[in-house]
Amino acid sequence: MFPELFDFSLPEFFSRLFGLTQVTVYSYATLIALGTLIAALYTKWSAKKTLGITKLSNTFFYLVFIAGFVGGKLFFYLQDPMLYINNPSLILSSFNGGYVFYGSFIVIVPVVIWYLKKHKIPVLPMLDILAVTTVIIHAIGRLGCFAAGCCFGHPTNSGFGIVFPTTHDVAVHPTQLYEVTVLMIILLILLFIKNRKQFTGQIFLAYLILYGFGRGILELFRGDERGYVVENILSHSQAIGLCLICASSYFYFKFYKQSNINLIKT
Repeated sequence: MFPELFDFSLPEFFSRLFGLTQVTVYSYATLIALGTLIAALYTKWSAKKTLGITKLSNTFFYLVFIAGFVGGKLFFYLQDPMLYINNPSLILSSFNGGYVFYGSFIVIVPVVIWYLKKHKIPVLPMLDILAVTTVIIHAIGRLGCFAAGCCFGHPTNSGFGIVFPTTHDVAVHPTQLYEVTVLMIILLILLFIKNRKQFTGQIFLAYLILYGFGRGILELFRGDERGYVVENILSHSQAIGLCLICASSYFYFKFYKQSNINLIKT
């Protein structure tokens, strides 16, 4: 694939200042930065348009980024905690890579809710906006995974197979592109729901349900070591997704029922 976009030499002054002579720009980092920028712009635009929030502080986005980084790394280490307890040096050696999306998500949500309540911003309407934001940055991030050649699937003889630099000439499922496709379908569904929304929080809950199902199916094709709750049957991500589907479905139908009752009363 294309893990490196390009590299360039630093002028002598900067080389002495930073102790570097060559700088490499990586595809994954570039796409994550691009996704973050697009997501932030969409969030600010949508918050202004739908909630009348003219200035959403950059502090909010910094907190989301930090929470996502911490959660993603923490859950990555928890996939095999004994490995890192017995070999603490591996924590630093894997610090520039290895993230679990659900880990980032689970840590980000309470941080976002805390921030919104503190600044008296409506929680559920903002979560509806952030559901779309999450899909945008996640899809672009998965393109970064494809470019970097990580998060690929099991070996396959199908026409979809792609050989990555680390698969040793073996064709594997490009699960990064599968997930991008799933996320684009989810995005279209969320935008459809947005134009016909029946209750606040509907887009966010629909996202959790849809992604939980989509990710559960995609896990069947993943070829990298994911860790299992039930060995070779239920992965960590599938277990988390199942919990989120159950909880989200409960609240979805609860809010849907309440909205219908309110509609009848009016």
